[in-house]
Amino acid sequence: MDSTTLFLTGLTTGLFAGGASCAAVQGGLLAGAVGRRAASWSPEAWERSGLFTPVAAFLGGKLASHTLLGAALGLAGAAVQPGPRARAVLLVAGAVLMVLFALDMLGVRAVRHIVPRPPASWGRTVRRSAKSTAVTAPAVLGFLTVLIPCGVTLSVELIAVTSASPLAGAAVMAGFVIGTGPLFALLGFFLRSAATLWRGRLTLVTGALVLLVAVWTLGSGLRLGGWWPAPAAEAAAVAVPAQAVRANPDGTQTITVQARTDSYAPAAITAAASTPTKLVVATKGTGGCVRSFVLPDRGVQKVLPVTGETVIDLGTPGPGTLTFTCGMGMYGGRITFQHTTRGTAR
Repeated sequence: MDSTTLFLTGLTTGLFAGGASCAAVQGGLLAGAVGRRAASWSPEAWERSGLFTPVAAFLGGKLASHTLLGAALGLAGAAVQPGPRARAVLLVAGAVLMVLFALDMLGVRAVRHIVPRPPASWGRTVRRSAKSTAVTAPAVLGFLTVLIPCGVTLSVELIAVTSASPLAGAAVMAGFVIGTGPLFALLGFFLRSAATLWRGRLTLVTGALVLLVAVWTLGSGLRLGGWWPAPAAEAAAVAVPAQAVRANPDGTQTITVQARTDSYAPAAITAAASTPTKLVVATKGTGGCVRSFVLPDRGVQKVLPVTGETVIDLGTPGPGTLTFTCGMGMYGGRITFQHTTRGTAR
């Protein structure tokens, strides 16, 4: 995917998923920085600092460190490209971590001893910055959050690796941090009014949100790995449009899937088994993660053009189901091969 698309992917991921997850892990650090400034500074100096100055400095530092990290990961990805199953395993692992973090926030004592913690030396470095009342403390603390990533951050870091480009890796990480900005700004607003709020209801609400994000991430990982349970067979099938499954005069068949920005269509296709088959994935002004097209069971991953057609030779499939998904496991579909004279889709 190009850098612009990856930036938008990171932005939407941060906005809709990353904010709650990052706040769960890093919100307490922001609470400490803002709370100490409020207690140590004079009312005049506190007012002159502006309503969101500490939060802006925190996010600015975080943006700088994560952008640099994204560039480094993209550079590393140029040398090592993880396959779909490896990415799926990391997504599932990220979901498990988020569940542990969420349960810890919700006060479940059983998980306290198994929740992953950063190395003690990293923790001491971050805590020293959190205790500082200096003007630069929030920025330094934000920069150091790269040492304590949340589960969704780990997933986005993986996207940076798969981009295999320093520019694209930096773009997806920068977009992600910017996307988390609104929730951190809201958190900073509440912290300014009541620094202890983080220890109360906000912790419980955020823990519940992180659990929801974990479920979403787990589903994405299972879909990307091809482990998502296959749906029951439908009672009736809809006739295939001529352009979806086409029987060719030479005895082969061509299946065409339209890759849209927010879906694949048709999402469910029935085609003839034991027939040489080619899959055509068509795009027209398409953006987002659907451009990273994956066939988990075949170990195939293709980066689709914004507009054009990508042809994948499926060989001669036997009866069974072949799933396809985007590179983040968010959107997908399936092709069911069976002994039939007509293809169907919906």
